[in-house]
Amino acid sequence: MAVEGLPFVALGLGLAAFFYSLEILSLAVPAGVFGLFSIFFFRDPDRKSPVQDKAVLSPADGTIIKIDNVDDDNPLAEPAWKVSIFMSIFSVHVNRSPLGGTVKKISYHPGKFFSANLDKASEKNERNTITVESSDSRKVVFVQIAGLVARRIVCWLSEGDVVRPGQRIGLIRFGSRLDVYIPLDSKISVGLKQKVTAGETIIAYLS
Repeated sequence: MAVEGLPFVALGLGLAAFFYSLEILSLAVPAGVFGLFSIFFFRDPDRKSPVQDKAVLSPADGTIIKIDNVDDDNPLAEPAWKVSIFMSIFSVHVNRSPLGGTVKKISYHPGKFFSANLDKASEKNERNTITVESSDSRKVVFVQIAGLVARRIVCWLSEGDVVRPGQRIGLIRFGSRLDVYIPLDSKISVGLKQKVTAGETIIAYLS
């Protein structure tokens, strides 16, 4: 389990035990349910990332809700594919690096909290933008985006860090979205409404 979940688990189970000791079951049961759900929500299973040249991995568990080609007015600053992944509250919320390389830039943008499955969430919501450059100078940008319920983006990286493909890099609490910007000459290997797994599903191949 991700350590960020420990306060929520402790709060829920602690309140459940307290109310149970007072025989207030109407409060003990919901508190206990919240504590147990927090254990489920913050689960952090081990993953084995595929070793394939030029593969771009999914940074999040969830469903592909959009695949667009966009002009150079995007975080990658060149024509790109934009692949959007929606994470429900039932998804594993630990995010992973889509490729190996060096973290060139991290930019946090405060914003609103529209539902993460809406297009405007990409530009209006609170988000954290991470640029990773591979050893052959190819860049991929992925954006952690807060949603209607998710109000806390966690990033465990710093600029200059070297990451492995599929390495844990952070999480977003309680339902959210990841946008991935991939050079336009890459080959997309997923489709709309496809379920993807962070660190395991290959979503594209760089040229």
